[in-house]
Amino acid sequence: MRYNPDFDVDAVLEILRTVDERYQEGSPEDEALRVAAVALFYVREIQKLDDYREFFRKFYTPAIDAIVPSLTFATREEADEWIASGKASEGALVKIAGEGFRVIPQRNGKGLRFRPTPLPEELMKMNPPDSE
Repeated sequence: MRYNPDFDVDAVLEILRTVDERYQEGSPEDEALRVAAVALFYVREIQKLDDYREFFRKFYTPAIDAIVPSLTFATREEADEWIASGKASEGALVKIAGEGFRVIPQRNGKGLRFRPTPLPEELMKMNPPDSE
């Protein structure tokens, strides 16, 4: 399920108020709903709503959308030329011919190499989530 980071604050506050009416004043549910409403109101009052929207978006962004290779190469030869050029940096995540790799130091400590590192979409293909 995708979440709308551009939610209407007033609509959310109104829904929280309507839901809160179903609970007895002073109940744990009443307290939780009031805390949520006041927190959202506070974020708006201190003019940090845009920051909160970005936090909200990141919080609900699946890893498959958040992990993005820095470069994509059609072939291993292209990737090998790039790493040999000295432009690669340790820790970079790249995609080579549809597969993920991390740039790591050579075993002898001289230079860099590629280590297979499956990307989220590869992992999803290997281990699909339960369809239940």
